[in-house]
Amino acid sequence: MNGPEPDQASLHRAALSRDARAASGLVLVLFLVLHLAAVGLAPLAPARFEALATWLHGLVWLSVLEEALALLLLLHPALALAKTLALRGVRGPVAAPLRSRRGGGVEALAAAAGRGLPWSGAVLLLFLPVHLAQLRWSRPAAGAELLALRQALASPWSLLLYAAAGVALALHLLHGTESAHRSLGLLEPGHAGPIRRAGRALALLLGGGFVLVPLALRLGSGG
Repeated sequence: MNGPEPDQASLHRAALSRDARAASGLVLVLFLVLHLAAVGLAPLAPARFEALATWLHGLVWLSVLEEALALLLLLHPALALAKTLALRGVRGPVAAPLRSRRGGGVEALAAAAGRGLPWSGAVLLLFLPVHLAQLRWSRPAAGAELLALRQALASPWSLLLYAAAGVALALHLLHGTESAHRSLGLLEPGHAGPIRRAGRALALLLGGGFVLVPLALRLGSGG
């Protein structure tokens, strides 16, 4: 009589974790759009980049915002783990992994990106403390942000990590944007196609941007 109850409780916990992870992911995507728009000025308009960095560093609430973002970055994978653990309590076919019935090409790549989410997430989690140690935990002086960024990219291993993080981000978003909309109930049949295309374009834009900016800075510094 009471057998199904643990399964239902596990499903409920998994659904809560899924929805919270989707919402946190969309907030992080918004931050990444703004971050790329700012850092993209570095190779294109260095003076404007330095002026923007100086203005941001002068904001009294910047440290609070950075701490909130760091917490959200840690919460996002924690929620994914919570969902996985909750689903371990589910028995029967409801716990079976879903397989895409869409075709090859981009669809196959998106499906592969979904299966590889833990790996792309691990690369991003490895990149984060390195990036923060280089440019935030020892914050550059006003007017020296671009110099600090170029110094961080001087090492071939550091440049490789930045490029790997950009690729990992593209793969993570290739599946994640669609998954987030589905989790939040926004992927309706009438507009599922445009949402998928917009999400994939965003994945390419952000991932490609975060690969190209470090390369442009490295080449521009004569490396």
